[in-house]
Amino acid sequence: MSLSMHQASVPVFVRMLNNLSAILKTAEAHAEAKKIEPSVLINDRLAPDMLPLSRQIQIATDGAKGCVARLAGIEVPSYPDTEATFAELQERLAKTIAFLNSVPADKIDGSEDRTITLKVGGKDLNFPGSAFLLNFATPNFYFHVTATYLILRHNGVQLGKMDYLGAA
Repeated sequence: MSLSMHQASVPVFVRMLNNLSAILKTAEAHAEAKKIEPSVLINDRLAPDMLPLSRQIQIATDGAKGCVARLAGIEVPSYPDTEATFAELQERLAKTIAFLNSVPADKIDGSEDRTITLKVGGKDLNFPGSAFLLNFATPNFYFHVTATYLILRHNGVQLGKMDYLGAA
C-alpha cells in the first residue's frame, strides 16, 4: 500500500498541532502554579535573534495550513498574527486544525507533481508537490513546533518526549 499525499500531510499536521495544544495547556498550568505572568512564556525566546514562542506557533500553523491549501490548489486562509494569550494561541491552533480537517482528501491526493510556487525573499521557489511537502513544509513545521517545545522546557515547564510525540 502506498502512502497518499493526504495521509502524509493532514493527519501529521493535525496530530502535532493537537500535541502543541496539550503542551500549551501544560505551560499555562505551569505559569499559574509558579505565579509566572503568562506573557513571560508567550514572549520568551531562546536567543536574542530568535522569534518568540507566540510567533513560533503562528509560523507552525501558517506552515500547516499553507501546505495543505497549496497541495489542494485552494486559497490559503489568512490569520492576523495578533495572539498574545494562551487562549488566543489555543484558538489559532483549533482554527487551523478545523481548516486542515475540512480539506477533502481527494483535493490533496494526486498533488505529488503539482507545481507549488512560494515567494521567499522576493524570489519564486518552485517545487513539485511531493518535494514541497517532504523537503520544505514538513521540516519547517517541525522546526517551529520544536522551537516552541524548547522555549517552554528552557523555562522549566515539565515536558518530556511523549508530550512532544503525543499518545500512540
